[in-house]
Amino acid sequence: MKIQKKQRRNVACLERQVSKMKQFKTILKFELDNYFKSKSFVISTIIICLLSVGLMFVPRVIDSFKDSDSKKEQQEDGEATDDLTKYALYDATGIADMDELKAVFPDIEFVLCNSKQEAMDLVTDETAKRGFAINSLTDFDYYVMNKGLMDTTAETFREYMSTLIKLDYCQKNNLDVDEFLAMEYTEIQVNEEILGKDSASNYWYCYVLVILIFMLIIMYGTTIASGITNEKSNRSIEILVTSTSSSAILFGKVIAGVIAAVFQVGTIGVCLIGSYQFNKDYLAIGLSNIFNIPANVLITFAIFGLGGFLIYAFMYGALGALVSKIEDLNKSAGTAQMVVMIVYMLVLINLQNVDGIIIKVCSFLPVSSYSAMFARVAMGNVALWEIVVSAILLYVSVILVGLLGGKIFRNSTLRYGNPIKLSNAIKGIRRKN
Repeated sequence: MKIQKKQRRNVACLERQVSKMKQFKTILKFELDNYFKSKSFVISTIIICLLSVGLMFVPRVIDSFKDSDSKKEQQEDGEATDDLTKYALYDATGIADMDELKAVFPDIEFVLCNSKQEAMDLVTDETAKRGFAINSLTDFDYYVMNKGLMDTTAETFREYMSTLIKLDYCQKNNLDVDEFLAMEYTEIQVNEEILGKDSASNYWYCYVLVILIFMLIIMYGTTIASGITNEKSNRSIEILVTSTSSSAILFGKVIAGVIAAVFQVGTIGVCLIGSYQFNKDYLAIGLSNIFNIPANVLITFAIFGLGGFLIYAFMYGALGALVSKIEDLNKSAGTAQMVVMIVYMLVLINLQNVDGIIIKVCSFLPVSSYSAMFARVAMGNVALWEIVVSAILLYVSVILVGLLGGKIFRNSTLRYGNPIKLSNAIKGIRRKN
């Protein structure tokens, strides 16, 4: 009899597990339909993909017009001279070498002035775009009406003055100018061998991936929480929890959010990387440091990024069940958002010191290892056992947070009124246990 009762209990337990699995699949399919049939989700994905592709094609399109533009700009010598940009120059010392000056500023016509005031007046009335007044070999004034953020004209003129100093030194000491300059600008060959990892080149894709996982957690975590709160506010959650396991509901919503996020990011990534590879020869700025990501870093990012996404998605789902009104969601979800923001700032601030104690500690904490560990793999020194231990801690925490989130979800979904504090929800679970 005891054996038969035990067998019946095992069969009943198995049937409950099968029933929960069927419920989970139903919820998952329903939530995925909500994502992929949502116009905002589909349209935003298409728009971002088109913008990514278009951005990479801009240099190619611009390059196609260069030949035609250069032909239109060809003019007669006299006309070309009239169109040259003018700079005002006052030389109080008589040391200026106009040939050398024209070599430094090949597209500039210099207007010689008799005083500093005249040079300033030419710049003021916009006859000259910029002006210079040479006071001595080591001193000059620079005049400009409105200085732009990327204005390097003064630096260029400083290099010209440095050349004049060298020429003057050679003349006074009877030195051969060419030999002196050849020695001055002798090129030193550097043979660099990186025996470990090149943190300088790996920094940018690490930076981008940290921001990416941060945005995904905030965006999809908020979506999951708001979805649960909306269902609770319109009381449709009452029908769900009476016919479906609360754990199946929470896990279905979270896994659906993960699949939607992976699909959206993957689609955008394929479009962006594909268009970059097609147009990389036309890009003036090299983006290889961002797009050429080593396989081991991508695998680490996928493992820890997925774990980090899951742990915060369960948090957001449980926190969404604590409130009955969508306007109260920010108060409840503020706990998770605060943790995400602190982790985000800590990792970014210490990204240039990935072997420091802060990043090392963060790489083992489940709430921060999703970004800190792959940063260490990409830019620092990390042993295989550290990665394994960190991954185990992360996914054990995912399971625990998921189970805890399911209990909070079950105990909070049918409670309406004022927002429930997270501490009170956890105390309620302890009392029941």
